Amino acid sequence: MNFRKICILGLGYIGLPTAATFATHGWNVVGVDINPHVIETLRAGNIHIHEPGLRNVVQAALTSGKLTVSPRPEKADAFLIAVPTPFYEDKYGEYDGRKYKLADMRAVISAVEAILPHLRKGNLVILESTSPPRTTIDLVQPILERSGLKAGVDFYLCYSPERVLPGQILRELIENARVVGGVTPESAKAGHALYAIFVKGQIIETDATTAEMVKLMENTTRDVNIAIANEFARLAEKLGVDVWEAIRLANLHPRIDILSPGPGVGGHCISVDPWFFVETAPELTPLIYQARRVNDEQPHFVVKKVEQALGPLQGKKIAALGLAYKPDVDDLRESPAAEVVHLLQKEGARVKVWEPFKPDARMQGIDTAANLEDALKEAEAILLLVRHTDFVNHRPDELASKTAARIVVDCVNAWDADLWKEAGFTVHRLGVNKS
Repeated sequence: MNFRKICILGLGYIGLPTAATFATHGWNVVGVDINPHVIETLRAGNIHIHEPGLRNVVQAALTSGKLTVSPRPEKADAFLIAVPTPFYEDKYGEYDGRKYKLADMRAVISAVEAILPHLRKGNLVILESTSPPRTTIDLVQPILERSGLKAGVDFYLCYSPERVLPGQILRELIENARVVGGVTPESAKAGHALYAIFVKGQIIETDATTAEMVKLMENTTRDVNIAIANEFARLAEKLGVDVWEAIRLANLHPRIDILSPGPGVGGHCISVDPWFFVETAPELTPLIYQARRVNDEQPHFVVKKVEQALGPLQGKKIAALGLAYKPDVDDLRESPAAEVVHLLQKEGARVKVWEPFKPDARMQGIDTAANLEDALKEAEAILLLVRHTDFVNHRPDELASKTAARIVVDCVNAWDADLWKEAGFTVHRLGVNKS
C-alpha cells in the first residue's frame, strides 16, 4: 500500500512517539489531540510528557514539516487511534456478589466518529488503544460502516496493541515484536505494511480479537504475579520473615521468578486491563478478579505499615517520596502512591509529596513540594513510595542534614536498612515485621 499521509488520533504516551517516529522516517503525519494544551505545547516546539529522547525526536519531526498537529482529523491514507481507555469511576458491573469495574470507551467512540467523515475506499484504520475483547469488530467496525463502506472489503481495519515500556518507548516501538490483528487477512497485511515502515522486530499477523486478547493477557499475567508477591509480603510480616530475603532465595530456583511487592499496581495498563477480561466474562475470571482486589487493596496495607511506625496518624507530618506509578517516569495515571497519600490524609496525616519527574504535578487533594528540601523540612517521617533511581542513590547522611525526621518507611526495598540505622534512622520495610 502507498501510505502518503498518516493521521494519528491521541498524542499521549503512545500516540506522540508513534507520530514522531513515522515522521522522522519520512512520512507525512498529522497528530490529533482534543486537548488544546497539548496542541499549543507541541506547536511551540515543546512536549507535554516525559520520555527519554522524545523531545529531540518530536522537535526534529516538527522542524522537518513532516509532523503537524491539529485538534481535528484530516483526510489520510491510514488512521491510527491511540486514545485512553480508562474505566468508569462511577459505574460498575456485578456478578455473583462481585463488583467489577467497566471500561469507559467514550474516547475511542469519539475518535472513530471523528474519522468517519474522512474515510475513503482503500484507507487503513488501526485501533491501538488497549480495549476489551471484540471492541474492533463489535464497536469500531459498525461505526465506520455507517459510511456505507464495508470493513475488509472497501477499507482495511485492524487492531494492534502497543507493547512498550515507559522509559524505553522510542527503542521498543522499533525493536519489539508487533502483533497486527485484522478483521480480514487482507486487513492484517495492510497493517503489517504500515508498521514495516519503522518496526524492525517481527510483525505477526492474526485476527483482531486475538490481538486484543494478547495485550490483555500480557498485562493480566503481570497483575496476577504482582498480587502473589504482595500477598507474600503480607504473609512475611505475619510470620516474622523478611520477604525480600525469602524472594531472593526462592528466585535461585531456575523456574521461579517472583516479582517484587510494593504499594500497589498503577499505570494505564496493568491496573486497568484485567478488568476488561472480568467485564467480558465475569463468570470465567474469579482469579483475575481476586488479583485485582489484592493489588487495589495494597495501599491500605501500606497505610497500616505507616501506622505501625508512627502510631496514630492524626496530625503526623510525613514526607512522601514519589508519586509516579513506577520508577523513573512522570506517569501518574492510577498511581498507587497517590492512593496511599489520599488514605494517609483520611487518617489525619499531613503529607507533603516530592515527585522529581513531575515537579509541577497538581493532583486534587495532594500537597506537592517544590523540591526535596521543601518536602522534608517539617517531616516527622519519610515514606518511600517509588523506586526512582534518584531516591535509591540518596545517602542517609544527606537526608539527615535536611530533616529532623528519623523514621523511614521503605515500601520498595530501595535503601540498605543497616546503613540507615547506622545514621540514626529507625527503618521500617514493607514485608518485614521488624525495624
